[in-house]
Amino acid sequence: MLGTIVNTSTILIGGTFGAIVRTGIGEKYKKTLFTALGLCCLVLGINACLPNMAKSEFPVMFILSLAIGGLVGTKLNLAGRIDKLNDKLNKRNGNENNGLQGLMTGVLLYCIGTFSIVGPVLSCLSPSQGWDIGESANTYLYTNATLDLVTSAVLAATYGWIMLWAAPILFCWQGLFYAIAYFFGDGMPEPMRVELSIVGGVLIVSSGLGILGIKDCKTVNLLPSLLVPIIFYLVKNLF
Repeated sequence: MLGTIVNTSTILIGGTFGAIVRTGIGEKYKKTLFTALGLCCLVLGINACLPNMAKSEFPVMFILSLAIGGLVGTKLNLAGRIDKLNDKLNKRNGNENNGLQGLMTGVLLYCIGTFSIVGPVLSCLSPSQGWDIGESANTYLYTNATLDLVTSAVLAATYGWIMLWAAPILFCWQGLFYAIAYFFGDGMPEPMRVELSIVGGVLIVSSGLGILGIKDCKTVNLLPSLLVPIIFYLVKNLF
């Protein structure tokens, strides 16, 4: 779990730094950060999707996932609930910061991808479980931690202290895959990881479009899409 602890710590460190310097950043610079963040989301989302499209066992899986997940999320009005909660937080804090939307974007960026999903599994399954910072078992997670250090600083400089909540979410996410590998030996099936990466990449792109003001895709309503590949492969493995 050392890799996950390091990864979580870098988000806390980067987020704290970004939130502190945020108060000294002028409005025009904040707009620049929003633009940079939106563009990064587009690039990272596309990068998560395209390499995995060729590996997909069921090329239409992500379409079905987004359609089914979107219908479920819309029925539950997830986006509306988040907006209402965000409005309450803004009134309490006296600002207009869309912090919950930022937190959701951060969680997607931190949690979706090969490093954050496969990393905990490799860390658990490796025969080397020492506390050597250079051990290969945690290479994915150390790389992810480096990326998240920069990303968390930018996100917190844009959205504020609320971004620190992404750290415990990431810890639980990676801890889940570590536990799966510990108890079941082989962790997440590769086809499931591929489909999750594709769907997650689309959601990151959706967040980027919203941040840039191009299109509000109600990304929160699409979050149940991530459950569709998981349920599909769990049922598939039963038969």
